[in-house]
Amino acid sequence: MKANNNIPVVPLHRFFKHSLEILKNPLPFHHQNFEAQGDVFRLKIGFSNSVVFARDAAFAEYVLKKNHKNYTKSKIQTEDLVKYVGTGLLTAEGEHWKKQRKLIQPAFHKKQLANLLDSIKGAITSEYDKIIPNKSLDAFPILNDLAFQAVVKSLFSSAATEADINRLQYITEAAQRMLVKELRQPYLGWWFNLSGKIKKHIELTGEARQILKRIVKERRASKLREDDLLDMLLDARYEDGNPMEEEQLIDEILILFTAGHETTSNALTFITQLLALHPEWQDRILKEREAILERTDDLMDLVTQSKVCQQVIEEGMRLYPPVYFIDRVNKEADTFKGLHFEAGSNLLFSVYEIHRHPKLWEQPECFLPERFSEGGRKFSSQYFPFGAGPRKCIGNNFAMFEMIIAISELVGRYKISPNFKDIAITPLITLKPKNAWLSFEARTQ
Repeated sequence: MKANNNIPVVPLHRFFKHSLEILKNPLPFHHQNFEAQGDVFRLKIGFSNSVVFARDAAFAEYVLKKNHKNYTKSKIQTEDLVKYVGTGLLTAEGEHWKKQRKLIQPAFHKKQLANLLDSIKGAITSEYDKIIPNKSLDAFPILNDLAFQAVVKSLFSSAATEADINRLQYITEAAQRMLVKELRQPYLGWWFNLSGKIKKHIELTGEARQILKRIVKERRASKLREDDLLDMLLDARYEDGNPMEEEQLIDEILILFTAGHETTSNALTFITQLLALHPEWQDRILKEREAILERTDDLMDLVTQSKVCQQVIEEGMRLYPPVYFIDRVNKEADTFKGLHFEAGSNLLFSVYEIHRHPKLWEQPECFLPERFSEGGRKFSSQYFPFGAGPRKCIGNNFAMFEMIIAISELVGRYKISPNFKDIAITPLITLKPKNAWLSFEARTQ
């Protein structure tokens, strides 16, 4: 790929020089390049390969919304991820994606999600029952299990056994770790193939597919209706009246597992850490919660009226967006702000950098939930926690409802205190927390 003269270039030798630190955490390296080169730069990652990194919010909006038809997802999702999760909404492209999106979208309408709130709350409270008060705990495993259970209960109600759930969770997370190794160490691709590591993980995902097929078969045979996501997916019909074929159904379920719990557990952990560092916001959430519960015990009322809680969640996802990069490849050559991008350019938009850009946000490094007092729409041109445009995350309402219930319930039960110095991160496929040690003091009823 030829370098464009009007885009600053970070040379290959600099990439190799910092390869080990990039493997551990690429964000400081990219931040240094943004500060030195500007909001768009090209990083050489091979003799003929390069990636364009951008933290220009207007450019991101242009690609994701205004000219989205000229852009497709990169090989990372359309090929590398596909071998582990199949071709579902997250990884599909073109007409296949449009067909699947139209089919599945109704299952995630707010009215349909209302039927799932009791299951979501049940999964949340059962995990909180395991918290040992007044003891230093790593919050991430608790919140990770919580998010996985919430997806499982919303999908399958009680159809999946504990052994099934544990195995599905293990396989989902093992596949992600393998994919991270492939992406961060492309020069070891030959070894991953020769050693059988990729084959082993593909076989693991095959095992997950068999578990899911058995659950689907048992649901169909039972003739019972649970009104969960599985029923909605089984009921869904294309325009010709036909349902999804079994392999496509399993692809979509695997995508829901992968995308549905990973990002939520990360966000919940960062938000809980931020609340531990800012106890005054715990008090504000608690006061709001008590006022709502005095008026109603309806869960939909709780999630729609918890404005303070929502502000905290949105600010948490600004500072620590679980999906911290968005990738695209342009089908035809394109130009933006005088910068020319030849067809087939690999573009990576740093949501992490956009969300902290000093020209876009006042006090960008500070935790200020009040900035979202008018809602996230005020910042729609620079705030992308769920992506943007036609491919915005289909489960954004599901995730927000789940997080509001989770944070509201947690603050209602416990006063949260930090047992860490600074919030640390581990950037993998998603932005993961590190060493989220907290203590939970039970509130007196």
